[in-house]
Amino acid sequence: AWRTSRSFRGSSRRESKGGHLRAKPRRASGRPMKRTPPVPEKYINFTPPLSLRSGHLQSLLGSSGLRRRAVLKRAVALQEAAEVWTRDGGDGIRLQGYYSKHAEGGRGLVVLLHGWEGNVNSNYMLGTGARLYGAGFDVFRLNFRDHGDTHHLNPGLFHSCRLDEVVHALRDLQDRLGASRWGLAGYSLGGNFSLRVGLKAGEAGLDIGRIVAICPVIDPAKAMDSMESGLKFYEWYFERKWSRSLRAKAICFPELYGQETWHEIRGLRARTHYLATKHGYSGAEEYFDGYSIARGRLEALAVPSTILTAEDDPVVPVCDFHELPENPTLELLISRYGGHCSYIKNWNFDSAAEDLMTERMILSGS
Repeated sequence: AWRTSRSFRGSSRRESKGGHLRAKPRRASGRPMKRTPPVPEKYINFTPPLSLRSGHLQSLLGSSGLRRRAVLKRAVALQEAAEVWTRDGGDGIRLQGYYSKHAEGGRGLVVLLHGWEGNVNSNYMLGTGARLYGAGFDVFRLNFRDHGDTHHLNPGLFHSCRLDEVVHALRDLQDRLGASRWGLAGYSLGGNFSLRVGLKAGEAGLDIGRIVAICPVIDPAKAMDSMESGLKFYEWYFERKWSRSLRAKAICFPELYGQETWHEIRGLRARTHYLATKHGYSGAEEYFDGYSIARGRLEALAVPSTILTAEDDPVVPVCDFHELPENPTLELLISRYGGHCSYIKNWNFDSAAEDLMTERMILSGS
């Protein structure tokens, strides 16, 4: 396993091209890997053109209509092959996704998980799915509960501690396809879910060969602090999308939520606190801790995993990654640029995150 970043630990240091100190990649003790990951210099040294070096611009362009036009052109084959599959989340819960299979048989399965208030058709999901599908992988893009157009499938509301239903749905998918050594990848909250699924893979019987997480949420409380102290656009963006989702839920289940006015509560923290108390938590802080992977929780991760994040991410603070535990299965890559889940390389809207995702999945033989 490698642990590489712009920060350094101990005395293993050298100066990068930009004059910043970075850690040397080093092998950690533990079970030897069959194949060694290539030195990830191009990711920790990711440097887009000067016009794309703003973390805010990267983050905004990632979900923009400009990038969408480029992504839709690349994702034609992925979408034409897609079939809607509904999987069993246990206890009567249903989760839905899109399965794109190669008719002649692919090189393996990769499951993609989106971020909060994203969906299977978000730019990064289509872009990454298209790259993986083009590389020969069968791709399953899973919607979390109440994301995309799935509000009608389950009466209960989505929240980020609903991990068991995702694990159950993935086991159902694995069994249905007879998949082995398959890949799991996610962005932002989807990256957080991917790593938490990895922590439960052994007990759940999930045969995951590789996890890749792009800008995963590590400590949700700190991510909330980051949005509240940064540009107000990010809090407004998520608040607006969440309000739309809550209204859609009330339309699907008027008998349960028709009288609720939760979408009128202003501020993500206040609304989160209110809804957390509706689901048995004492408040927002206890809820945040329920899906946190900070404070050494990834020490038990046994699935080979790669994390890519950026110092200029305006949503997930980079300090959370410096505090992750040493783990021989975890490859940590921290770049200076990239924004939140974007890593746009040029004005053709190519993404270095998609490059990494594809390389690591090929390497693992998923």
